[in-house]
Amino acid sequence: TTLEDAENLELDRHKKHTIDLVIDRFAIDLEKLKDSEFQKRLMDAIELSSTMAEGEIRLLVNSEIEKEKLFSESNTCFNCKLSFPKIKPASFSFNSPAGACEKCSGLGYLKEVNVEEIYNPKLTILEGGIFPWSNRSTNENSWNHNLLQAVAKTHKFDLRTPIGEYSKKIFNLVFYGKGAKDFYEIEYTNRQGRKKMFDAKYEGAVNEIERRYYETDSNYVRTEFEKYMNDQSCSQCKGLRLKPYSLGVTINDKNIIDLTQYAINDAVEFLSELNFEGNKAEIATPIIKEVKSRLEFLLNVGLGYLNLSRKANTLSGGESQRIRLASQIGTGLTGVLYVLDEPSIGLHSRDVSRLIQSLEGLRDIGNSVIIVEHDEDTIKHADHIVDIGPKAGVHGGQIVAQGNYEQFIKQGSTTSEYLTGKKLIGANIERSEPKKLIEGSIKVNGARTNNLKNVNVEFPLGKLISVTGVSGSGKSSLVNDTLYPVLMNQLMRSDRKEGKYHSIDGIELVDKVIGIDQSPIGRTPRSNPITYTGAFNYIRDLYAKTPEARARGYKPGRFSFNVKGGRCEKCRGEGQIKIEMQFLADMYVTCESCLGKRFNDEALQIDFKGKNIAEVLEMTVEEALEFFNNFDPIKRRLDMLNLVGLDYITLGQYATTLSGGESQRVKLAKELSKSMRGHIVYILDEPTTGLHFADVDKLLSVLTALVDKGNTVIVIEHNIDIIRNSDWIIDIGPEGGAGGGNIVAQGTVDDVKKTKGSWTGKYL
Repeated sequence: TTLEDAENLELDRHKKHTIDLVIDRFAIDLEKLKDSEFQKRLMDAIELSSTMAEGEIRLLVNSEIEKEKLFSESNTCFNCKLSFPKIKPASFSFNSPAGACEKCSGLGYLKEVNVEEIYNPKLTILEGGIFPWSNRSTNENSWNHNLLQAVAKTHKFDLRTPIGEYSKKIFNLVFYGKGAKDFYEIEYTNRQGRKKMFDAKYEGAVNEIERRYYETDSNYVRTEFEKYMNDQSCSQCKGLRLKPYSLGVTINDKNIIDLTQYAINDAVEFLSELNFEGNKAEIATPIIKEVKSRLEFLLNVGLGYLNLSRKANTLSGGESQRIRLASQIGTGLTGVLYVLDEPSIGLHSRDVSRLIQSLEGLRDIGNSVIIVEHDEDTIKHADHIVDIGPKAGVHGGQIVAQGNYEQFIKQGSTTSEYLTGKKLIGANIERSEPKKLIEGSIKVNGARTNNLKNVNVEFPLGKLISVTGVSGSGKSSLVNDTLYPVLMNQLMRSDRKEGKYHSIDGIELVDKVIGIDQSPIGRTPRSNPITYTGAFNYIRDLYAKTPEARARGYKPGRFSFNVKGGRCEKCRGEGQIKIEMQFLADMYVTCESCLGKRFNDEALQIDFKGKNIAEVLEMTVEEALEFFNNFDPIKRRLDMLNLVGLDYITLGQYATTLSGGESQRVKLAKELSKSMRGHIVYILDEPTTGLHFADVDKLLSVLTALVDKGNTVIVIEHNIDIIRNSDWIIDIGPEGGAGGGNIVAQGTVDDVKKTKGSWTGKYL
């Protein structure tokens, strides 16, 4: 077309078009080339062509032989006919269309159907043997049924044959559409009962599921299909998430993905070794300086072992908080009030000192830093200390002491007594001989999970064992990802994914394994400590046996807020109404009908010792112990909550309001209240998180009591007091990430103290 016709050009929007727009035509001779008017005309034509075609120009010289030349302002190779856009920062981001792989949209993986999950080889197609098609293939009037009949008739196979008996050729046809015709003629009866003939395309079960998964706008349909799908590495970018031309840009033979796969400390070393000259040096120097300064902030808060490409959802709470802290340090802002909640969580004693230096750096440039903290070193470095108590729950809420460190320790609070050494964690624990002598140990041979370097580890039975090491050294890889799933699979008949190892010996010496982590005991207000521990069943039985309840014919279910009958129907027993916020997190408001009591009026009219069921749920553990003192099944469970230091929580406290440490101790209390037989291995991951010195003392008493009863307790721990009171220590490291994964020391406290190169030994 010509320039004059371009504005009136009508194109089919459903098709992709290639248009050559003629800008100008002229004859050339040597004399004209020198003419200024001609040169201006030529320049105008080139400029207009470049503008309208985004830098692409075709020049047709001597139309009789049609000799064409292509010119481009882009990065273009005329031999292989490839053109790349201009390189810009967005070209290296998988969150931007400019850089993201076009096939996986920068995710690095795609949802693909696992064919083994979608059919039962013993069933026929007509019996619903292909699960996603079960309704459509068994319904004789469905489109899918008629199409399958046509395919089977054309390719001469029987839909009544069990799927597992199909030949490879027929299997590939049914599931992948291989060898299918372009169209099959089928007869279909519509809703009005009219029969019509249609040409239908058959694509195969797998292809259809994947197509519908990516085309649908329904979350329900997508969730249903995901049951049959797995994450598979993108075949185009091989999981690297970027376009090929983005990956083709390298520095010292490393593209941006190679660099982000480095651990932070290795990335700093790589940047330090870069050497540019001339203009490149002038451009690169300030950029490298900024990148290094931000990475060094991460090093200073103990995160040097993390890969730069580590996914955010795999980070612990402490790691996420320290990354946010490092980002704030890098801004250089002043006059800011920073509030941090236990930033030392998950940090080894070696790294706490680095954290303190970072916090002091924030203070020194003109900021204020408020920290909720239990770590001894952090408290001692504070300019001002505020101690709240004297105890927890209803017994707390007062300012017990405040001032600088010297002023603080003179005021004699419980915290100051532990800081000055007047009280010592574990000092009052008297270890008794185990009820039975435990011989032997569990031996993990050749562990290679994550960063573990083919290590051999011994867990002697009948002891309190601390697994120690700096963050990222391999503690969780050894215990949570290797030992625990193996014990669960072999002792508890679970089906957990196991880590890499050669062999594990001594499992036959153990009867049961119990893992106690810090995940919530429930994710809705319906969950609470008293129901989780099982004590509420006995409390409901008590209320059902009262004379008034028996006269009315009330059963225990009448006193449950989870079923109809006794619960408030407006809030369905939650005591709160959930309000969904379109752009914000959901919020809860107190139910106007029951005023948060959860029960209806009929249930609340029944009382036991002057208290109705809602008033019992509002009691603290301490109050409930006195109230139910004569009822052993209830008292035993409440005693365990009290023993682990949770005497201050209310029986009906919403699970969503419990901290990770509180949730872990509720789980521990539940296990302690059970009547156990045989040798049990308890595994806990940093149980001292969020605990005051006095609470750590109580926890240590519980753990040692479990061991003295003839069990084994394995804790992943950084708390030096728990480690100091352990019977056996396994120290992993010496560093995090690639610099870890080795057994630095294993043995008694004295053995670890004497081991050179052990950071744990140094702080012990």
